[in-house]
Amino acid sequence: MSLELIKQALLASYETYGGINHIDGANLPSEESVNRLASDLMHVLFPGFFEQSSLTTQNIGVVIERRLTEISARMTDEIEKCLGFAHDAEPALHAREFTDELLRRLPAVRQVIQTDVTAAYHGDPAARSVEEIILAYPCVLVISLQRIAHELYLLRVPLLPRMLTEYAHERTGTDIHPGAQIGPHFFIDHCTGVVIGETARIGSYVKIYQGVTLGAKSFEVDATGDPVKGVKRHPDVGDHVTIYAHATILGGDTYIGAHSVVGANVWIMKSVPPHCIAYYKGENLVVRPRRRKEASIITTLDLQDGADWVI
Repeated sequence: MSLELIKQALLASYETYGGINHIDGANLPSEESVNRLASDLMHVLFPGFFEQSSLTTQNIGVVIERRLTEISARMTDEIEKCLGFAHDAEPALHAREFTDELLRRLPAVRQVIQTDVTAAYHGDPAARSVEEIILAYPCVLVISLQRIAHELYLLRVPLLPRMLTEYAHERTGTDIHPGAQIGPHFFIDHCTGVVIGETARIGSYVKIYQGVTLGAKSFEVDATGDPVKGVKRHPDVGDHVTIYAHATILGGDTYIGAHSVVGANVWIMKSVPPHCIAYYKGENLVVRPRRRKEASIITTLDLQDGADWVI
């Protein structure tokens, strides 16, 4: 088949299948530009770590000013495209305002990110230095960009927050929605395969391992069969919780209580009380107090016959 015939066939498909076309519409944000923006933001958050030449106290002011100027221009341009897509009445004006506000929040965001680096260093005995954490641990990239994307999400900027977290998802294999609320001192060990949904809320000093999912048990649909937006679908995790590899925790009304531990490969759709441990014993899911001497109950869920919690 000639290229002319292929072109005509493609043009015909554009007319027939409209759902995957964006022709004569608002200019969409550029993936390449957003990826560059993500990289530049990491340079500002961690000065001296990703530069090709070393930074000094004498030149850091000039370098950061140049970076911020580039970030400001690029972010304003991409946010304006996002707002145009959302039919904002004054996209240029609001893009400038949102960019200024996001940049104003960077010092506070960076302060929280420092706690994440500390959590990684203290949470992994294999780590030899903070420098190793920042340069080589994928959790630093994905958590840092999620925290910035979350600020844009709070400002109700469309498209761009998700594009920033997807850049980190592509690089690390960890998918954290920009809407997720995450407290300080957050550490994802090994990182790969983690999924955290939009309405999840995670407390302080939480540590999770590879393959963990904080997902939706189910979702409501409207009269046309489309998912209802904006409802609580994902679980909450209290302070000082540890969730081991490949645990799956589902549901907007599911809560993992503070100081609890969720074992590897556990499937949970009901809340776990504080100071408890959840793990499989044979085919049963056991939830008991972490200290055996304080245990007054043993809570099990029989997975074979679908029995409810038995206390």
